[in-house]
Amino acid sequence: MPPTGGETGNCNAELVIDLGIWNRQTKLGVCFDSSTCFKLPKGGDRSPDVAWIEQARWDTLTPEQKEKFPPICPDFVVELMSPSDTLKNTQDKMKEYRDNGVRLGWLINRQNRTVEIYRQGQDVEVLQSPVTLSGEDVLPGFVLNLQQVWK
Repeated sequence: MPPTGGETGNCNAELVIDLGIWNRQTKLGVCFDSSTCFKLPKGGDRSPDVAWIEQARWDTLTPEQKEKFPPICPDFVVELMSPSDTLKNTQDKMKEYRDNGVRLGWLINRQNRTVEIYRQGQDVEVLQSPVTLSGEDVLPGFVLNLQQVWK
């Protein structure tokens, strides 16, 4: 993937900050930005824009596994579409994450102001211009205000 432009990079940073603040307060897991590549259980290598892994699962990895490309699928991922992304390819990535064990995933499309929510064992839910998103039972108490994304 090529680097993102300024607006997309800024939105990515804001998403990581919001999740990071919640995680520092709850101490429930570990947050990752888009520069982290995960070796997924079914063989793919992926770098979601934002990712989070529950602490107990992260702790099962060895120090060497944590230092390299972690061989684990995140519990939560966000893909924020940039102008160079195609919807089909990004949706395919989200399905791959879900097939590898992601419990909650958000595909945020700033251009058409939609969010696709991916959950284990459920159909994709599409929201039009939501104001907030809930971390549900995966990220208890986390609520993302989408104001900075829709700006």
